[in-house]
Amino acid sequence: MIGRLPHLTTTANAYDAVAALYADFVRGALDDQPLDRAALDVFAELVLRAGGGPVAELGCGPGYVTAYLRVRGLDVFGLDLSPALIDIARETYPELRFEVGSMDALDLADGGLRGIVSWYSVIHTPPQELPAYLGEFHRVLAPGGHLLLGFFESEGEPVTVFDHKVTPAYRWPIDELAALAHAAGFAEVGRVLREPHEGERFRQGRLLMRRR
Repeated sequence: MIGRLPHLTTTANAYDAVAALYADFVRGALDDQPLDRAALDVFAELVLRAGGGPVAELGCGPGYVTAYLRVRGLDVFGLDLSPALIDIARETYPELRFEVGSMDALDLADGGLRGIVSWYSVIHTPPQELPAYLGEFHRVLAPGGHLLLGFFESEGEPVTVFDHKVTPAYRWPIDELAALAHAAGFAEVGRVLREPHEGERFRQGRLLMRRR
């Protein structure tokens, strides 16, 4: 079921409308991004070193990050608001599990996951709603489980809305996002900032957290 908040329906409808174009746009997105792959690789290694277990990519889109993590040995599934993107993910990666769902109300047991990846999936969340999302991530992660956030960084500015090509999105100061995660019960493991590559407008941030 799509979540209760109006922006969730808006986001789902926006991605449904451009699902095929978006899937084409992000195809191969990790191929020339060694720092992005490194962040995902470290996340995968930490989960596996802790004994492995279920991992969710929340906001998986067409599934390319879910598939990347599976190759790295994780027991991973994907979830997304957009039924059209989930259809594409299932067709592209039929061996993997993908479900329609909302990050604000996960149909998952308390402490049932060993890892969560949110790769540019909280960027459309209004800032006042983000603490509740992080609280939900905390609920479904087991103690010691890891969370990896990928997002657009605000480069010294406060939280800033911008004209994302699909639907409005937010850029976050990395320190402020880390503080919100800390308040939700996470400890920071590490962070990566990289400058925009050709065709990108903004600095990119990655935060690796552990559930306390």
